[in-house]
Amino acid sequence: MLNLPNFLTIVRILTIPAFLILLTNGRPGIALAVFVAGGLTDALDGAIARLTDSRTELGAVLDPLADKLLLLSSFCVLALLGAVPSWLTVLVIIRDVILVTGYFVLFVVTSERIAVRPSMIGKATTFFQLASVTIVLVGFVWPGAAPGRVRLTLFVLAATATTVSGLQYMVRGLFWLQQRGVQQ
Repeated sequence: MLNLPNFLTIVRILTIPAFLILLTNGRPGIALAVFVAGGLTDALDGAIARLTDSRTELGAVLDPLADKLLLLSSFCVLALLGAVPSWLTVLVIIRDVILVTGYFVLFVVTSERIAVRPSMIGKATTFFQLASVTIVLVGFVWPGAAPGRVRLTLFVLAATATTVSGLQYMVRGLFWLQQRGVQQ
């Protein structure tokens, strides 16, 4: 069902190409504005869905997909520009590939639909990844506004949360399989 929260999520997905084009064509200020607008739609779509009790299965899939598309593409481009460490980008990519693959495997093995529910550490991961990208973009627009130690601290927090949440989701998946009596 295409309600307002789902519409906002689709708008967020559609801003990704504009953000990447602006970023790679030397327009970091506008790219930052588009990125922040995307982040605001993320907060807004969730708040509206909760307040109006208009959560949908489509939204439960689209919202994390939009986050993953935005963050993965941001990290990849920023790594290619030398603005974020490649080790962090690889970690973000590997975690998301493992999560998506794990979800698919669970579905294939059990033929059951699995509820997509982010954990608190998963939400923290998204926050620290978004903060890392934002601080890099701020540094592009206002050099000196994002000191190296602040960026490094955010990178380490993002890496830690990414690793812990990836492990947590893997344990959740294995536990889910075990509850259903599936041999591992």
